[in-house]
Amino acid sequence: MAIDRQKAVLYGSAAAIRLFLFTVFPSLPDLLTGRVEISTPVTSFKRLQEGLFLYTHNVSPYDGGVFHQAPLLLPLFSLLPDLNQYPFATNFLYTAVDLLCANALMELAQTGQATSSRYFTSPRKGMTWSAVSIGTSFLFNPFTILTCLARPTSVFTNLFITLATTKAAQGATSTYIIALSFASYLSLYPVFLFPPLAILCYDRQASLTTKSDRYSSPIAFTITHVSALAAGIGALLYLSYFLTGFSWEFIPSTYGVQLLLPDLTPNVGLWWYFFIEMFDSFREFFLGVFWLHMASYVGGLSFRLRNQPLFVVTTLLGIFAVYQPYPSISDTSLYFAFLALYRHIIPLMRYSFFLVAALLYASFLGPAFYYLWVYAGSGNANFFYAITLVWSLGLSFIVADSLYAVLRDEWEVKRPEMRGKEARQI
Repeated sequence: MAIDRQKAVLYGSAAAIRLFLFTVFPSLPDLLTGRVEISTPVTSFKRLQEGLFLYTHNVSPYDGGVFHQAPLLLPLFSLLPDLNQYPFATNFLYTAVDLLCANALMELAQTGQATSSRYFTSPRKGMTWSAVSIGTSFLFNPFTILTCLARPTSVFTNLFITLATTKAAQGATSTYIIALSFASYLSLYPVFLFPPLAILCYDRQASLTTKSDRYSSPIAFTITHVSALAAGIGALLYLSYFLTGFSWEFIPSTYGVQLLLPDLTPNVGLWWYFFIEMFDSFREFFLGVFWLHMASYVGGLSFRLRNQPLFVVTTLLGIFAVYQPYPSISDTSLYFAFLALYRHIIPLMRYSFFLVAALLYASFLGPAFYYLWVYAGSGNANFFYAITLVWSLGLSFIVADSLYAVLRDEWEVKRPEMRGKEARQI
């Protein structure tokens, strides 16, 4: 009952803050929607409104070359009242999505998979934050609040990623596949999470199965779930085909934009500036290199950290927050929420102060440098790209440092006499 009361206070206060900011500062959402740190060409709420206008007037939303988001978002938002006259419904929807995401994170924390999996139990498993603390770290993260106020569609992707991970940790295969199908349909890159999530779900099912019962072999499990994921994504694509008047034009306008990067609007990622400077003759080659680079982490991490599949998911979310084509602070807020599950490795991280300082430095100077470049005219693109490099470097070091901490935690299980002692990598 105490936990329920804590959750009620948490949800109520988080919702109150968001709705208060929406109501008292009505111009704030429009201001934040235009920020390149929050909105990208594939998640922008302004572009969604453009596509929705065309959709409601029986014109293909992809005719203008502005709308690059999934078609199934259009009927959802078309059911809401007019934003200009009744903004509360839209604001409440985004607030509810944040609360649902926090609830899924708390359920994930309660599974205990971060400290004790099928094949590994951390010697520091007692050093954890409560589920309510995990939810608080997400709901009151400034990045999460700013994302909610800006209303990008990335919040729906984050929700389905979190739901997929939670259901996989609980062994609920059908729900996990459905959630991952929606996440992959909305943003493409979550499909890379399938291997560690499949391992996580398989291990959980094996742990819940008694010795007298038999569970499927890893090969049969993989084939079944790959087929189910393909069927789920295929069903969503066919429904989109039906929704867009039996046309496949949404595929190059949504997934093609993410794969080929035709829109080079600045963002907090690394791709846009690189491909602005790229000669056209080398463009296809480096597009392949960038995508292969991001995908290459999946197999290696899933193999090396086979005993801790949830941490593989967490690490991949951090990698995606840096190396995907159109990242934003929404991706960073989700990564930090998952990283909060690993309270026990924080003492093993070596550069915490430096990394937090670097991210704060980039967070404050990023908007200033963008203003100097775009509005004041006293800077150039190098100003903003330089600060995004600092941001990406800080996130990359957090990913690397947390990976070191987890490997050190594993090593101390094999060498308990080395716990608390200095170790040097050779």
